[in-house]
Amino acid sequence: MRKIKEREPSKELKILRLLNPRMQLSDPQYYANLEKGYAGELQMDAWLESGLSNDCLVVNDLLLEHKRKVFQIDSLLIFQEKIHVFDSKNFEGDFYVDANTWSSLAGGEINNPLYQMERAKSLLRQLLQRRLGINLPIESFLIFINPEFTLYNAQLKLPAVFHSQLNPFMNKLNNIDSKLNRGDEKLAEQLVALHSDEPPNIERPAYNYEQLKKGVVCPECGSFMVEKGRIWLCSECGCGENAQAAIIRSVEEFKRLFPDRKITSNIILEWCAVEGDHKKVIRALANRFKRVGHGVSSYYVE
Repeated sequence: MRKIKEREPSKELKILRLLNPRMQLSDPQYYANLEKGYAGELQMDAWLESGLSNDCLVVNDLLLEHKRKVFQIDSLLIFQEKIHVFDSKNFEGDFYVDANTWSSLAGGEINNPLYQMERAKSLLRQLLQRRLGINLPIESFLIFINPEFTLYNAQLKLPAVFHSQLNPFMNKLNNIDSKLNRGDEKLAEQLVALHSDEPPNIERPAYNYEQLKKGVVCPECGSFMVEKGRIWLCSECGCGENAQAAIIRSVEEFKRLFPDRKITSNIILEWCAVEGDHKKVIRALANRFKRVGHGVSSYYVE
């Protein structure tokens, strides 16, 4: 197994992670679902990394487009003359299937995950054939990674792997006859080149600088830290961080949330809610960035 593309949180999730400690999100459940979905993807990655020994290439977290239709692939595995597509599902609790309808026993219908997976599989096949001139068989599977998930009334031929089936399924993957060549590597590289960093027309949460709570957020638990001279301490989890590192990390958060605003010492003083020695902010900025101009109109750039 060779990993060609690492997984990372979506831009949407990164933004929500920064906003969550500083404001009341309009839809906290949506944010929680994003976190849970990403956690499931990381669990699937750990399962693959710990057990997959076959000669294959793993391409994670692809966002592709074909004929103006955007589709996402959690993990794509390239074997010799075969592709496997995995769609991670971190569902928890008891669910049942009635015809093509999926529902939770706790109440409420959910989107049929097979539809999304089959759509992605179809668009991937078209993209490979029509844009890359490649015609390889594709097998796709729903990977239900959560051990607390149960699905009732599922068909025997459901293209899914449940938690109790992970080890036997891994054995099947390792038994696939596979010896990769340069063509397989080129295919992985082409797919990575076609990857888009962000879905089009994504609805960003509404926020402004004035409404956000100021201060240094703990990198471990998301609580606000307390300034203690040369360090910042978190009273919730006990995490401590060097003042300069804490300031620069907070500047990076500010840049992600407000990419069009200039970085000045005064704005960072306010953003970090510095109460002690103000010079520590200037020193941190000077060590990390290039200063442009002088006096009150000066600002910092990469």
